[in-house]
Amino acid sequence: MGTPLSHTDHHEYLPRRSRGQVRRKRHTVRNAFIVVAALLVVVLALVAVYVGSIASTFNDKRQTVDAGIATSEATTDDALNVLVMGSDSRGEGMDTAQNKGEDGERSDTMMLVHIPEDRQNVFVMSIVRDLWVEIPGEGERKVNSALGLGGYPLVTATVENLLGVNVDHLAVIDFEGFNGLTQALGGVEVCNPKAFSSGQVNPSYYPQGEILLQGSDALRYVRERKAFLGGDFERVANQQRFVSAMVDQILTVDTLANPQRVMDVVNSIVPFISVDEGLDAVTIAGYGLQLNGIRSGDIETFTIPHGPPAEGPGGASIVLQDEEALAELRQALQRDRLGDYLAPDNAQDSEPGTSASASGAPSDAASDAASEPASDPASDPATDPATDGPSASGPGSSPSGSAATQTPAAACAGA
Repeated sequence: MGTPLSHTDHHEYLPRRSRGQVRRKRHTVRNAFIVVAALLVVVLALVAVYVGSIASTFNDKRQTVDAGIATSEATTDDALNVLVMGSDSRGEGMDTAQNKGEDGERSDTMMLVHIPEDRQNVFVMSIVRDLWVEIPGEGERKVNSALGLGGYPLVTATVENLLGVNVDHLAVIDFEGFNGLTQALGGVEVCNPKAFSSGQVNPSYYPQGEILLQGSDALRYVRERKAFLGGDFERVANQQRFVSAMVDQILTVDTLANPQRVMDVVNSIVPFISVDEGLDAVTIAGYGLQLNGIRSGDIETFTIPHGPPAEGPGGASIVLQDEEALAELRQALQRDRLGDYLAPDNAQDSEPGTSASASGAPSDAASDAASEPASDPASDPATDPATDGPSASGPGSSPSGSAATQTPAAACAGA
């Protein structure tokens, strides 16, 4: 018989290969984790650079204004109210006011964005510019006259006095920013309910149906009012259509997943935005995280409840308040129950781009056209931007090379 194997010799034969296999498997798993971790670090670094670049761009290019808002009092977790205003750096609004015998700077666009505490919805309320209100320290005036009388602090105080809630932030958007913004998005598709033209020199023509708004055509679309029987009411409705369509486009994967497109949007609009000092990139990023589940269907637009048009002091055209409906609106805002206030049992459902009043009656041009006379588009210099648009002979005519491209020829659903 041969010499028997010792205990040590026994272990020299059988387990060696299996120990090597276990060691190699452990190395493979460990290497895989290292690769995944490295990839995550790279991705996070790229995201940090991307987000940091956007934040740096916003903070570097934004302009701040005194809005009379105490930064320390701005909400972070409660209901949020942001006042958004439109301005015009070319001064056409000022020229128009002077032609009408009005003094001071005015804003033709004013919206209150209300975001509930649960951050599940966004409500955008348009405030008609001729609404007759109490301006603190100045008596009763048109709401848009507050800017010329006391700057942004008086505008904020006027809106707070009107609605009974605090304004947490202010954003003023220069209309010139529309050009770069719409171009960065590749145009904004809007469902236009009725054909019209805007402008006196090479007017822009907007056919009925789906249209693509870009550059000066987008600016003219949101500013035109003289082409309509309903005047400012229809302009407000068009502004709401544009905002809804723009949000739809921004919230698409094609935009959000494209860092360059997002940067283009930020770079194009930020130089034309003025905000209160408390609205910086960090604050906006915080709100953005809270609203990461919001989609376009969660955004509802409507118009502040109001009474009929009337004649004010000196023959000025004004819009009276609906005191009862406004009282209900104030209560809904104060209780953070605006969704219930706008529910179908309280008001008619509003499709994107339409407006509904608290009393249940539509407050766009359809309900007010009969009470506001038609005006000649040539009487309002503000409807003719410095940039030329495509030629058209008037509403209902065939467009000639119109940049407001119609797609398709038939009217879109809901028009």
